[in-house]
Amino acid sequence: MNSWIRQHLAALRALLVLTVLLGVAYPAAVWAVARVPGLNHKAEGSLISVDGKTVGSEIIGQSFTDAEGNPLKQYFQSRPSAAGAGYDPLSTAASNLGPEDVLDTLPIPGAKDDEGNPDEGKQSLLTQVCARSKAIGELEGVDGGRPYCTQDGVGAVLKVFPDRAVSVNQACPATPFVAAYQGRPVECGKPGEDYASGRTVPIRGNIKAVVPPDAVTASGSGLDPHITPAYAELQAPRVATARGMDVGKVRELIAEHTVTRTLGFMGEPAVNVLELNLALDRAKAGS
Repeated sequence: MNSWIRQHLAALRALLVLTVLLGVAYPAAVWAVARVPGLNHKAEGSLISVDGKTVGSEIIGQSFTDAEGNPLKQYFQSRPSAAGAGYDPLSTAASNLGPEDVLDTLPIPGAKDDEGNPDEGKQSLLTQVCARSKAIGELEGVDGGRPYCTQDGVGAVLKVFPDRAVSVNQACPATPFVAAYQGRPVECGKPGEDYASGRTVPIRGNIKAVVPPDAVTASGSGLDPHITPAYAELQAPRVATARGMDVGKVRELIAEHTVTRTLGFMGEPAVNVLELNLALDRAKAGS
């Protein structure tokens, strides 16, 4: 009995000591370090305020869209996000879709999902990229086409059978992006039909993409606040026109808000979208 009591008293003392150290002292030390001048801004989330109102964070991306989700033409647009509904720090993640994800699940007309909502099917990563590129091309007034994409913004993928081929991502009655493949007639895809036995053949097409990769793909975290200088340059004419500004001035602001490689060799130059948009607002207000 005495041994049993001693063991439990020792365990209780260890519990109390560790509770004080790890539950009180350590959090207090971390909090104190976070209050050190120069660190407190980062500890609070690197928030940016304008006229006393928080408008975003230096390290978390955000959308610049209207209530319907349409891009605001007077602002530079961020790269896509796969974190929750977009840029959600509580759902930070990539889509986990890879280069082999090229086949869509076509929506079946009149069908409903388990929750009673209309069946919307499922877009492959390839079709997501194609649709984004097409939309950006229309927004920026450039060719939004890219390899392995059809003109209507879906993945250019065939399922090939001995006597026919099917453009599986183009739901009927769409016209297939090619009429024939190696002597086989090409059909549009029929929702609900099983094409698993066919050979999957992505068709590259003879086209060079104008829209940069970061405009159509999400970052690994889904929270990236930066875009490449190339994507910023693509947007510059549209932003300048919407604001009635000289495009040269807009390009100057892009250059001012372009950060170089870390330590001169790590990563790539990047532009913080929120900071650039705020600089545009200030420039417009001061003009």
